[in-house]
Amino acid sequence: MTEAIRTRCCIAGGGPAGLMLGFLLARGGVDVVVLEKHKDFLRDFRGDTIHPSTLDLIHELGMLDEFLKRPHEQLTAISARVGQQAVTLGDFTHLPTHCKFMALMPQWDFLNFIVEQARGYSNFQLITEAEATDLIEENGVVVGLRAKTKQGEMDVRADLTVGADGRHSIVRQRAKMDVRDMGAPMDVMWMCLSRRESDPAQTFGHAERGKMLVLINRESYWQAAFVIPKDAAEEVRQRGLPAFQREIAGMEPFLRDRVQELHDWNQVSLLTVKVDRLKKWSRPGLICIGDAAHAMSPIGGVGINLAIQDAVATANILGPKLRAGTPSAEDLEAVQKRRNFPTVATQRLQLTIQNRIIRRVLAGTGPLSLPWPLKLLQWFPYLRRFPARIVGVGFRPEHVALFLAKRAPSEVVRVA
Repeated sequence: MTEAIRTRCCIAGGGPAGLMLGFLLARGGVDVVVLEKHKDFLRDFRGDTIHPSTLDLIHELGMLDEFLKRPHEQLTAISARVGQQAVTLGDFTHLPTHCKFMALMPQWDFLNFIVEQARGYSNFQLITEAEATDLIEENGVVVGLRAKTKQGEMDVRADLTVGADGRHSIVRQRAKMDVRDMGAPMDVMWMCLSRRESDPAQTFGHAERGKMLVLINRESYWQAAFVIPKDAAEEVRQRGLPAFQREIAGMEPFLRDRVQELHDWNQVSLLTVKVDRLKKWSRPGLICIGDAAHAMSPIGGVGINLAIQDAVATANILGPKLRAGTPSAEDLEAVQKRRNFPTVATQRLQLTIQNRIIRRVLAGTGPLSLPWPLKLLQWFPYLRRFPARIVGVGFRPEHVALFLAKRAPSEVVRVA
């Protein structure tokens, strides 16, 4: 027997976009159900960066002090080494934001924090181990989702259905939405290596001709990203784990004894990099946001920030519409109009870096020299504020609408 639920908004996906949107809609008095296919948020190597503009949103919601009590690291600058030359790429300390740093927090801790806040509202419901499998349509309009649970099938009917189920979105597949794939020249192999007090303090990237390594300081360990040419993971594995260990140690000799902590390939996770976006984010009754609408490159770690900004814009625009009834097609299109510019601008910048820098680095041999734009950052420290602004704030930061800001559960008027 199929279980049936009725709500105002049903969201597929309990990631940053889905949970932030669910929380904001519930805060605005709208009944909302979020479906998450896993039983918890404990997955390795999900994005852990909380950008200054996202911290501004948490501040606007009156939750920043509580948020910053959670274990996290604060990153005030980003740096890189090209060959033997070091350069600071961006300095967050001059940003016009409440927090002048990027917070590094495991994504499961961030998501659990949002869920804790959301559960203060009786009209928020998170259903775990519930995987969206299909859309429910009537007369060409999406009226809900069908999901698979441990108990069997579940139908969730809603005035608005949201696909926030990531870059491999089932929702956008079932909706047959057109995707523009812009390609990527690399994939990323992620791993953890222990960290010592004598190690470098900063998070940094290191490029040598033919290879790239990014080390993210997580206090007790390094979160390491080894960048490889597209679809080269199997070739890397065939060369053997010792050869892989030697490549990492060759780039960063201080890790020479730490690479032995990698005992088998199960400790190395592959991120298949995609850069794509939907030509149209919505259909009647349905909208996609976050990675389901636009998969981002890991460059700059901006995917989470854009997903959360999408959620805020969606809540600002569609929250009042959902309180009154069913959003129109024009209402849904307004979200894409609002978020299209920052999405396109960010992806164009990422594609430029991918194709003009990363592709050449991974394809080349011999020593590397510092490109002239990076030399300018080295010579003129003031210029480091511009990359920091693009990464830390983005092209169009969102702000929480007044009807949502600092609203306590007792002040919410529920709309069923």
